[in-house]
Amino acid sequence: MEEHSSPIKTPKQLIFVVLLAFAVPITIAGLLSQLVTSGEKGMADNSDHVLARIQPVGTVVLAEATGPKGMMTGDQVYGQVCKTCHEAGLAGAPKVGDKAAWGKVIAQGEKTAFDHAINGIRAMPPRGGNSDLTDDEVKRAVVFMANKAGAKFDEPKAPAAAASAAAK
Repeated sequence: MEEHSSPIKTPKQLIFVVLLAFAVPITIAGLLSQLVTSGEKGMADNSDHVLARIQPVGTVVLAEATGPKGMMTGDQVYGQVCKTCHEAGLAGAPKVGDKAAWGKVIAQGEKTAFDHAINGIRAMPPRGGNSDLTDDEVKRAVVFMANKAGAKFDEPKAPAAAASAAAK
């Protein structure tokens, strides 16, 4: 009797054993994955619990709530909108306090300066790019900047001040 003989005696037996060596583990893995992933999980959950589980972690606030429209001063509008271009003179914007640059604007008059600020001109977008500003807020910003360069423009009154003046 041979001690070291193989139980596989024919090529058919070898092919059969090799196929089983691949098929059995693949079949076992498939059956295990079916066992783990089968069934209806979470279907009995209350919808309130599901919504609480998937709610956002935080929120993004793009702008804080502000007071009533039309109440910002020229200085406030300048600080929020106009300062970016008019402080550095970007895209040909006249710098605040530059009497030579603002002299051309002042010479055209209040009405034209207001119209250009509200409707835009050249590189300047309408309302300085902030469509939420009222006409009076834009005018106050123009008055603020022009008066820094020596103009004597009159600032539009706030709606509350205008209403109280009309009541007198």
